[in-house]
Amino acid sequence: MNYPSEENHKPLAGWRVLVPRGGPWGDGVAASLREQGAVPVVAPLINFAATTDQDALDDALERLGNGEFDWLTVTSATTVDVLYSQRAVIPAGTKVAAVGETTAAALQAAGFRVDLVPEKDNSAAGMAEEMIALEQGEPRRVLSLRSEIAKPVLSKALQAAGHDVSSVVAYRTVGVPVTERIMRDVNSGRINAILVTSGSVAAQVHEQFTTIPASTIVAAIGPRTAKDARKVGLDVDVIADRQTVTALIEAVSRFPLPHAADELQP
Repeated sequence: MNYPSEENHKPLAGWRVLVPRGGPWGDGVAASLREQGAVPVVAPLINFAATTDQDALDDALERLGNGEFDWLTVTSATTVDVLYSQRAVIPAGTKVAAVGETTAAALQAAGFRVDLVPEKDNSAAGMAEEMIALEQGEPRRVLSLRSEIAKPVLSKALQAAGHDVSSVVAYRTVGVPVTERIMRDVNSGRINAILVTSGSVAAQVHEQFTTIPASTIVAAIGPRTAKDARKVGLDVDVIADRQTVTALIEAVSRFPLPHAADELQP
């Protein structure tokens, strides 16, 4: 008797999933996909470049190290990379807020502590709401490090509540053209799912892959990313119920493998 292999019990066995970022983050996502039986295809669509105002960033980090801020807000793992590469010092008296579990994990892996992760809404708006509630009307000095293209949602909410916010660009997001092979694999449907982890990734997916087959699952990491994707004209098939990679992979795994029936035909 032939028993089903362990591989057949994995929810993403046979899937080819496009991972839109490289580096340690991409490696971690690829490892998680392999555990579920998928073949990860790491194809960085975005990369990060230095800020065009390094002096402003240097000044902000010096003030941070001198204890001039009550809070530091971190809204992406890339900001953590900047903090680490710039050898930033976060004094004990400065609280650190991370927008979600992924960013918090990146901070801790880099040796930084985390004092606040929003419980209800892993977004800039959710983080601002919880910070405002914690401070109960006491004006605080906040350093907000952000991407050049980030919307000022966090800064505006904190300023409206009476806090003194220094919003400083930590990095720029730039698009990275994919290889012709990746382009063919997406256009032909050989890629079964595309992970969309930010608005900037969504913009590159829409711009670079002009012919995404209807059978290809486009998965967004959360409602905000899905909204950003739809704004640039990218259709989204599924939205993770939590803003984590684990939830994103789980969302994809609920779908049957595209073309599976055809592939089983003799």
